[in-house]
Amino acid sequence: MPECLTLKKSNCKNCYKCIRHCPVKSIRFSANQAHIIGDECILCGQCFVVCPQNAKEINSEREKAKVLIQSGDPVYASLAPSFIANYGGAGIEAMRTAIKKLGFTDVEETAIGATLVKREYERLLSEEKRDIVLSSCCHSVNLLIQKYFPSALPYLADVLSPMQAHCAEIKKNHPDAKTVFIGPCVSKKDEAEKYKDIVDAVLTFEELTQWLKDEHIEIESTRDSFEESRARFFPTTGGILKTMATDLPEYSYLAIDGVANCIAALKDIESGKVHNCFIEMSACAGGCIGGPAMDRRSLVEDYSAVSQYAGKKDFDVPQPEADKLRKQFDVIDKHVVVPTETEIAGVLRQMGKNRREDELNCGSCGYNTCREKAIAILQGKAEISMCLPYLKDKAESFSDSIVNNTPNGIIVLNDKLEVQQINRVAMKIVNLRSEMDILGEQVVRILNPQVFMQVLQTGRSVHNQRVYLIEYKRYVEQTVVMDAASKLIICIMRDVTEEERVRNEKEEINRRTVETADKVVDKQMRIVQEIASLLGETAAETKIALTKLKDSIKNE
Repeated sequence: MPECLTLKKSNCKNCYKCIRHCPVKSIRFSANQAHIIGDECILCGQCFVVCPQNAKEINSEREKAKVLIQSGDPVYASLAPSFIANYGGAGIEAMRTAIKKLGFTDVEETAIGATLVKREYERLLSEEKRDIVLSSCCHSVNLLIQKYFPSALPYLADVLSPMQAHCAEIKKNHPDAKTVFIGPCVSKKDEAEKYKDIVDAVLTFEELTQWLKDEHIEIESTRDSFEESRARFFPTTGGILKTMATDLPEYSYLAIDGVANCIAALKDIESGKVHNCFIEMSACAGGCIGGPAMDRRSLVEDYSAVSQYAGKKDFDVPQPEADKLRKQFDVIDKHVVVPTETEIAGVLRQMGKNRREDELNCGSCGYNTCREKAIAILQGKAEISMCLPYLKDKAESFSDSIVNNTPNGIIVLNDKLEVQQINRVAMKIVNLRSEMDILGEQVVRILNPQVFMQVLQTGRSVHNQRVYLIEYKRYVEQTVVMDAASKLIICIMRDVTEEERVRNEKEEINRRTVETADKVVDKQMRIVQEIASLLGETAAETKIALTKLKDSIKNE
């Protein structure tokens, strides 16, 4: 990971917004976290700008600048010309007054270095007659060429950036001085680190603003002006060209901003379509005033501020010898392994992309095409689960497998009581041949809607309610619940017709048994009564006979 950008892992929510906006896809996802790939990153700062969770942060060099000031050496600030847009209304004198209160010896405009650079560009065109010259002011563009378009490297102007040219000039005039660049850019931190002994520290406008705030220093809204300041145009798209003499008839002059447009131009250069041209390139849309560490305002407003502050003449500074402005650019190897077509096809199949038509190229994963995504997976930068259609199909397949294999009938309704989904078991219960016969239709066509209306109105679920569907001659035990988040009503029906039939049969058997028992008891009671009656008559006759026998004996 580049040292000037860090990731707060706890903040990353795995939304893939950073990879969608990364122009070179130099972000790796693993364990549901984003990781910046230093070898591939061009430090444009887009991931920092777009991250909705503030999971990316720029490493501060404020403490480093404080240490420089405490060292006792004179410390000079080189202030990027975009400051006029970031600190609306404040001119260089107001900025100088505020920044010097932090302990800086003095503050100068980086636009002075821009003047030296643009003069060298003019010399390259007029004296060396180069075929194509690409401006080298933007370190992110330089990294883009060094890492991704090495064949275009000979066209990159081997000239110091305005930041470096200015800081070198300061150190020439003040041999013991330390220099701190202050601007809107992330990549300048990397540039200062790679090219030692020119810029000692780099602060963003955000770091400066916070430092001033911590020290309770306010910037006065006063603006000075002078004509010898045309290089103040540099932070805008076409700003370099505005300061240059563009009168060589054999050359075309172009200004391109935004990494995507720069990439398109570099591809044209590689293909041999471009010749006799000077191209000003900026990674940020709108130029440096669209930098990642700028206060977010409108580009129109920012351009207007720069335009009103810039003069019509060059800064009155002596031009160094050309060799003092030389800068060496080397190819930077990204150490990327290119997978084979067989490997790519294998990953595409794992993603469910078996045919070209399956490759939706929707970009939800952050990659422009499914093929790019497959390559990223093979390079260890992405995961299959980042594919939204893949996850959707997988989830739907899993859901459908459950819904279609459960022994219960399932019907899903929206808040208008329209059928959204019905499984095979439910279709069997309500005698439907095809789900298309009811999807999108009101549930009243197949079921009494009363229970659904009740759940919709009250929000209270109904559980294990046994009802008889008279039109289908079926008993069901139904549970009706509402998902408040999706506003869907889910009805789960268990066909209990057979259970009800068995229960009814048992009840009928019990009833018949009871009736039979009652009949037997009645019959037995009648028999008992008849026996008792017969026994009663016999006893009476015996009593009469015995009485007569007793009387007869007495009479004798």
